Amino acid sequence: MNIPALSSRGAQIPAIGFGTSQLGDCGEIVATALKLGYRHIDTAWKYGSEKGVGEGIRASGVPRKEIFLCTKVSHEYLRAADFAKSVDESLKNLGVDYVDLLHVHWPSTDNIPLAETMGALARAKREGKTRHIGVANFNIALTEEAMRACPEPLVTLQAEYHPYLDQSKVLAFCRKAGLIFTAYCPLGRGRLFKDPVIAEIARHKGKTIAQVALRWLMQQGNIAAIPRSSNPRHMAESLDVFNFLLTGDEMRRIHALARPDGRIANPKGRAPAWD
Repeated sequence: MNIPALSSRGAQIPAIGFGTSQLGDCGEIVATALKLGYRHIDTAWKYGSEKGVGEGIRASGVPRKEIFLCTKVSHEYLRAADFAKSVDESLKNLGVDYVDLLHVHWPSTDNIPLAETMGALARAKREGKTRHIGVANFNIALTEEAMRACPEPLVTLQAEYHPYLDQSKVLAFCRKAGLIFTAYCPLGRGRLFKDPVIAEIARHKGKTIAQVALRWLMQQGNIAAIPRSSNPRHMAESLDVFNFLLTGDEMRRIHALARPDGRIANPKGRAPAWD
C-alpha cells in the first residue's frame, strides 16, 4: 500500500502512522500493522511499548530502513545528562541503532532551561541516534522558543487533534513555520464513534466513521495522523482513506463539531497553556 508522505527539512513522514500509546506489550500488534502496510510507527519511553515495538519490527520481516520510527523523551528526563541516558535506553528497548524521529514528549515543569533540553535533542541527532527531531505537546510560544534554542531544525509538532478540538491556530503556525503537524488521538479515543454528524457522512460515503475522521485530517494538508487500534480490521481501514474525498460542506460540518471541552490529553501540572 502506497501511503503519501509529508516533507519537512529532509524528513519524509508517512501521512498515516500507527500509534502505540496504552498498548504495552504490543509486539504481535505492531507486526500486524507493518504487514498491513503501516510504515510509520509511533512510540515513547512513557508508553512502555518500546520493547513491544522493537519485537514487532523484527517479527514483521519489514526492513528497518523502510520504517519511519518515532519515540520520545519524557518530561522527567529533560536535563542534558538524563536526556542522553533516556535516548540510549529507548534505543536499547527498541533494539535499533537509531530512530527516525525523536521528540521531547512534554515541556518541562521543573524550570529546566529549554535551551539545555533542545541542546540535548540536537546532540542526539548529531550523534546519529535520530535522523530528525521534533516536539510534542508544546504550545505555539514554546515551539517558537524551542526552534530558536535548538541548533538543529525541528520537523514536527505532535499534538492532539480530532473534530472535537479546534487546532486552527496551531495548524496555521505549523504551516508558516514549515513544521508537519502530527495528530494523536485522531479518533478522539473512541468518542467520535457515536457522533451522528460523522456517522451520517460515513453512511453517505460508504465508509466507516474512523475513515471519515481520518480523511478530514488528510484533506486539511500538512497533517500526519497516528491512529491506534489492536483490531486488524480497524487497523486496515485506517490506511484506506486515500480513495475518496469529502465535499467542502462535509468538511465544514465536521469542523463545526469542535467544542470547548473537546480536549482529552490535558494532564494537570504538565500541560502548557494551550492555544
